[in-house]
Amino acid sequence: MTTLPLVFDAPKRALPPRHLADLAPGERRAAVSELGLPGFRADQLARHYFGRLTADVDVMTDLPAAAREQLGALLPPLVTPVVEQACDDGATRKTLWRGHDGTRAESVLMGYPDRATVCVSSQAGCGMACPFCATGQGGLQRNLSTAEIVEQVRQAAAAARDGALGEPTRLSNVVFMGMGEPLANYQRVVAAVRRITEPAPSGLGISARGVTVSTVGLVPAIDKLAAEGLAVTLAVSLHTPDDELRDTLVPVNNRWKVSEVLAAARRYAQATGRRVSIEYALIRDVNDHPWRADLLGKLLRQQVGTKRVHVNLIPLNPTPGSEWDASPRHVQEEFVAGVRAAGVACTVRDTRGREIAAACGQLAASEA
Repeated sequence: MTTLPLVFDAPKRALPPRHLADLAPGERRAAVSELGLPGFRADQLARHYFGRLTADVDVMTDLPAAAREQLGALLPPLVTPVVEQACDDGATRKTLWRGHDGTRAESVLMGYPDRATVCVSSQAGCGMACPFCATGQGGLQRNLSTAEIVEQVRQAAAAARDGALGEPTRLSNVVFMGMGEPLANYQRVVAAVRRITEPAPSGLGISARGVTVSTVGLVPAIDKLAAEGLAVTLAVSLHTPDDELRDTLVPVNNRWKVSEVLAAARRYAQATGRRVSIEYALIRDVNDHPWRADLLGKLLRQQVGTKRVHVNLIPLNPTPGSEWDASPRHVQEEFVAGVRAAGVACTVRDTRGREIAAACGQLAASEA
């Protein structure tokens, strides 16, 4: 099996123009002053963008017309929808975005009875080279800017509010599980999380408890995130408990082994008080064996602690032409039982969007 080399540093490609969402509150006032306007205009602009979820200066009628024209420089268009698809009776909506330089990224808005969730991308492509992932096989194009990430969330929040999922609802959850390895774009992802969780007008006001940041296991970055004081949920894409197979399924395992990743997960849970989610894509005849369920439960109990961890099984959404396939239902149920036998919580993720290529990277690959 051929895998791509790991890429931790994105290619040197120009990020989009400076945007309001790239800036912390103090920086916004400085940027507005550079335009020759009083600093309080920054708060008015932020109130529209983060509070009213609009980036159209023409509707900001509490601002003088001349000021609106100038302030538009801080709201440049960043991501344009290329393809939008819906399924699950409108409860799942996937968008393929085009950046200023033609790079593409995806987000998925999902409605549930008790919440609305958006899954966002943090990079255009991905350098982690996991062979069962369409994004990983496409390679990394570049990091997304803070504002490009926030824009995915703002537009999803506006769509949910305006009834895109059926009934108007409030966006409550954001998961960094789209294209890219979030912790390989660390500074911009952390800044985006701050914009997402800070109360309006500083940010979108989504609870940190509703935000999940995933990683394939970049151990130093996990420890760094634990010290940020953000208390978001950490999701570790483990996919198998044994190093021999994980070296192939998740090539970053060649740098940080399972035991090191789980130790970092334990430290994160201890520092933040948040239970860590272990993501496990169940692949037929590859990682779905009963002994792996037993080993997974044992390792998590011993190395992380049953109260600090939860296993999230993901039925694989296979990519077209792939050799990988989802495990049968009875195998899935046996795997769940094996993990639970160790006293570790284990549930199966609700599978959405198979008919609209909603697995990470599928839509971008199909439109390439």
